[in-house]
Amino acid sequence: MQITLSYGATGLSLSLPDPWDVHVVRKKPMPALDDPAGAVRRALARPEGSDTLRACARGKKTACILVCDVTRPVPNGLILPALIGELAAAGMEPERITVLVATGLHRPNEGAELKEVLGDDPLPDGVRVANHFARNDTDHADLGQTPGGTPILLDRRFVKADLRIAVGLVEPHFMAGYSGGRKVVAPGVAHERTISRIHCARLLAEQRAAAGIIEGNPLHEELLQILAPVEPVLAVNAVIDEQRRLCRINFGDIRESHRAAAAFCRRYAEVPVPRRYPTVIASAGGYPLDATYYQTVKAMVAAANILEPGGALFVASACSEGLGSPEYAKAQRRLVRLGPKRFLDEIRSKESAAVDEWQTQMQVRAMRAGSVRLFTEGLTDQEKSLTGAVAVDSLEDAVRKWVDRTGDTRVAVIPEGPYLIPRCTKSE
Repeated sequence: MQITLSYGATGLSLSLPDPWDVHVVRKKPMPALDDPAGAVRRALARPEGSDTLRACARGKKTACILVCDVTRPVPNGLILPALIGELAAAGMEPERITVLVATGLHRPNEGAELKEVLGDDPLPDGVRVANHFARNDTDHADLGQTPGGTPILLDRRFVKADLRIAVGLVEPHFMAGYSGGRKVVAPGVAHERTISRIHCARLLAEQRAAAGIIEGNPLHEELLQILAPVEPVLAVNAVIDEQRRLCRINFGDIRESHRAAAAFCRRYAEVPVPRRYPTVIASAGGYPLDATYYQTVKAMVAAANILEPGGALFVASACSEGLGSPEYAKAQRRLVRLGPKRFLDEIRSKESAAVDEWQTQMQVRAMRAGSVRLFTEGLTDQEKSLTGAVAVDSLEDAVRKWVDRTGDTRVAVIPEGPYLIPRCTKSE
């Protein structure tokens, strides 16, 4: 059997013996939109939970449009021209419009990366484009704190704008249920202190802080509390398929429109699987998501849902940009030195997480299910030693050796990695 995994920009071919019992886990095919540009225009004119964009913009002097950073393949090249066109039609001058890249704690997107984020066509003269910097204290407005004690510190360019718009991609998210919507605001344009608080070990250890879960998800609820002081906020929500084609686009109040987009995505992204498997193979989602090992953890957590206890989870990730941030590398060193149990014990009582250690915490979830094996061509030997996974030089050879060792040919393959949520339907 030949299967192509999403890997880097080109994919990775995987050959498995035909006699094996292989279950390829894919989304139900999404219907791609025939006229994406027209669909965007229609969405802006048919809002969910708000007036049309043109009506909302009428009489407003300034607007701030949040866009996701380069790790999310949002079709901004389709969306931004329509958004800015509607603002102009309502009388807003281009010089009064700011497009703010919601980087969270990620690096700024500049040069070719920024062009990739914004799309091929230049924005109208006068529109300002800037990156969010979570560590710049003076860039943020202090809006108090949530009932749960999270400081609400948001980029003042967004806070002070007369019209606030978030453009996001709605897809499964291993902590917040589904991405997009409120997540574009926080962590997107939040201060480091806010981000560290909402990623504390206690919050993320909650069972309902997981993929596909919104109602009763403590992280989702905390994000809504952070959002509240700056509402009303409008949102454009995009859903794309495995080929990155636009399948749904909607617009409106950030809560209502995101809820509707997540409900659409759920019908395709949550995939029933009849049993758990002793061998699971997953991609890390391909470019841009698998550019770092940091993002690769999302694939591990998703795939662990259908791994038999003690089984082997193989993940393929290009990691073309290495491990991730220096802070993440530091957290991984602690994981390797302490082991999963002691690492969790060390962070469990902290009110705020160290930067990026939450991703290491989530990796431990997958490690508890079984052994994690990593195929990558992008990490040095030293970096591989910090992954906490067993590095393999050949994905096919490593899988064959494992299956030969166990004598069990039942294998599940998830070519799209974290972009879907496999659910085991067999009662435990």
